[in-house]
Amino acid sequence: MLARIVIDAVRPSTPTGEFPAKAAVGERVVVSADIFKDGHDALAARVRWAEGVDSTGVDGKGDELPMVDAGNDRWEGVVEPTHLGLHHFTIEAWVDHWGTWRHHVEAKLGAGQSISSELLEGARLLDVRAAALPPDQASPLVEAAVALRDGSREPGVQVGSAMTLEVAGLMTGPLWPSDVTVSAGHRLWVDRDRALTGAWYELFPRSEGGFVGTARRLPAIAKMGFDVVYFPPVHPIGRTHRKGPGNVLDAGPDDPGSPWAIGSAEGGHTAIHPELGSVADFEAVVAKAQELGMEVALDFALQCSPDHPWVKAHPEWFHHRADGTISYAENPPKKYQDIYPVNFWPEDDSDRVALWEACREILDVWIARGVRMFRVDNPHTKPLAFWAWCLADVQSRHPDVVFLAEAFTRPKMMAKLAEVGFSQSYTYFTWRTARWELAEYLEEITEGRQADYMRPNLWPNTPDILSGPLRRGPRSAFALRALLAATMAPSWGVYAGYELAENQPASELNEEYARSEKYELKRREWSREDSLAPFIGQLNAIRRRHPALQRLRGAVVHGSENDQLFVYSRRDGDDAVLVVANLDPLNPQAGWLQLELDRLGLEPDVPIEALDELTGNRFIWRGENPWVRLDPADAPGHVLQLRPL
Repeated sequence: MLARIVIDAVRPSTPTGEFPAKAAVGERVVVSADIFKDGHDALAARVRWAEGVDSTGVDGKGDELPMVDAGNDRWEGVVEPTHLGLHHFTIEAWVDHWGTWRHHVEAKLGAGQSISSELLEGARLLDVRAAALPPDQASPLVEAAVALRDGSREPGVQVGSAMTLEVAGLMTGPLWPSDVTVSAGHRLWVDRDRALTGAWYELFPRSEGGFVGTARRLPAIAKMGFDVVYFPPVHPIGRTHRKGPGNVLDAGPDDPGSPWAIGSAEGGHTAIHPELGSVADFEAVVAKAQELGMEVALDFALQCSPDHPWVKAHPEWFHHRADGTISYAENPPKKYQDIYPVNFWPEDDSDRVALWEACREILDVWIARGVRMFRVDNPHTKPLAFWAWCLADVQSRHPDVVFLAEAFTRPKMMAKLAEVGFSQSYTYFTWRTARWELAEYLEEITEGRQADYMRPNLWPNTPDILSGPLRRGPRSAFALRALLAATMAPSWGVYAGYELAENQPASELNEEYARSEKYELKRREWSREDSLAPFIGQLNAIRRRHPALQRLRGAVVHGSENDQLFVYSRRDGDDAVLVVANLDPLNPQAGWLQLELDRLGLEPDVPIEALDELTGNRFIWRGENPWVRLDPADAPGHVLQLRPL
């Protein structure tokens, strides 16, 4: 049965409400809802929220935060979580009897009508609230009630003491408990800030000479401003059906094989490949990264080589063909004879429980070794029920652990993985290149309903994906895509070699790299003069200076007469950043912009200083239609800090 006041469309929320929405410590979270009722009474509303399982909090106390009418019956309030873990909130709405009374009195006085009845009603409302307060607090209300009943004064004088801000503050809140309508409970999982904001760098430790060599590489990565260093699997690699360069079947004796073919006689998912070093060497790399202000993320790939210890110990954990042999992985026309997918739903329920617990225990081992971030390989090929159980279990004990879903899959599956608990997700950014595509996608990932629970991490490339203008593209194309990824969302990442503009695809039809590092070692000349490392460092430094670039929401797409100019802004309070990107990496582009100055917190008739943080150039703009010209030989775009003069 409907309550007297309707509270609908509460956000943040997930589609089913079965799982919590997401926030980060220190993030300004807008809690909103449609709130309305019959008639013309004024309404008021608040958010009640707290840590723990319900809105009263684990200690019986909760915070109350006011909501305001943002227009068209949409109400909003802002909460800023300060602790990790699960939070709960409800919305309470009630008839604002005092606000309704004030409106009626002001309207009638303005129309010259009698307010004799309203004077008595106002005094009654003041009496009700005064009776509920200690005498020392209630005195302003008592005095106002006496004045309303004093018929010797003019009506306009009688209401004067009742219209003060002090009285309004004391009259805030419901007068009668029966007036209050309470929404259903909603949950919010609060992560640490790194789940929302960060720059990732992926490298293969084996190409750097193992963990010792990787430790020597870390200062250069830190200098580029990266927050997270992500390693593909570091476990022993199987010998059976080991792949050679280019994924060929006939691997030579010295070919290292794919790191994703996990497991050999040396061990499985909790072991380290002997050629990379020891557990102590791994922990030393983790410590070195922390010393440099970074942290290590590790690949969590739940698959096995034919030589993995699980294959012999637990054949029931794998898919079997009709002839009894175990099925290897296939994605036609690709075949991965060196990888056995795991069967996460064996017929015997006890086998399923044992398998799921074994997978969770892998995470426990690496968490004990100092890892708090995991990039999860192909989570969409495992049951959603497994992830809902596993992620919740791990985070209940380690709420600071962050999970990035490598889910290049169907949109609904990608969103569902985020809903059931993944902290971040790879996106379709890699394949969005035209202005209209980028504009639609930016609005979708930052302002759509999925932004309540799905955090995007934008990667221009991965070891599997060399796409769009990067394929045989110039250095300027790599600068352009880095600019977009670093400023369109608070989390972004690149795969090693990006700064060297590695651009050779395996073929015209294959998105992978020629001489893929997945199957062979790569030696790179990191000190090349044309490296984009300084530019990437500049982007990450700009990101750190601007709160607007560290938050997911607040993106606005602006217009331009030139389709090759993609214009968007981000704003957080007084911090406003405008990005103008030239989507043509080969030619200069120019045109008039179409800015929404009010969305930038600027007045149309006030001169604007636009400081380009990439080049240091300073422009003075007037009005909503400034003219820009961008040459990719100089820079891929403007990153402008806007200030009124």
